Amino acid sequence: MELLLACRGAWDTPDRSGDPVDLHDHGLQTAALLRRSHPFDKELQVAGLVHDLGHLIVPGDDAGHAEHAAQAVRPLLGERVAHLVRLHVPAKRYLAAVEPDRALSPQSALTLRAQGGLMGEAEVRAFAADPHAQAAVTLRQADDAGKVVGLDAGVMEDWRPLLEPVAARAYGRTP
Repeated sequence: MELLLACRGAWDTPDRSGDPVDLHDHGLQTAALLRRSHPFDKELQVAGLVHDLGHLIVPGDDAGHAEHAAQAVRPLLGERVAHLVRLHVPAKRYLAAVEPDRALSPQSALTLRAQGGLMGEAEVRAFAADPHAQAAVTLRQADDAGKVVGLDAGVMEDWRPLLEPVAARAYGRTP
């Protein structure tokens, strides 16, 4: 929770030239969209909440932010949440390759090149074969939509009752 709360006033780019909302609001919006579209997939919702923590952990590393976030959340939230977090950048590359007319936010379009650009055919096939590919695409779509200035998506503390049982289940403990 401390790391999530530290996202208030932290941005995806150190100079604030990136997305129009801070990491705090972006995480809340992404998670809220996932809660609405996938109400029974609590791990997906949590992945939406934490997916961009890498921007806070290593500011300015657009190419590596998903991996930094995945490494940070794996010990607390488990393998599936970490895997979805890690896949949200490849999901962008995948969607950009298979849906070339799909719009990206200006910042997302800018960072696509640093993150490897469009996937090639072999990468598309490999990504699609991942058992978590569809959930990662869903996370990516919510990620792209969760950048609305002024949208009230609740408060971070509202997510504590979901974070605790996801963490407990990740390690076989009773929530």
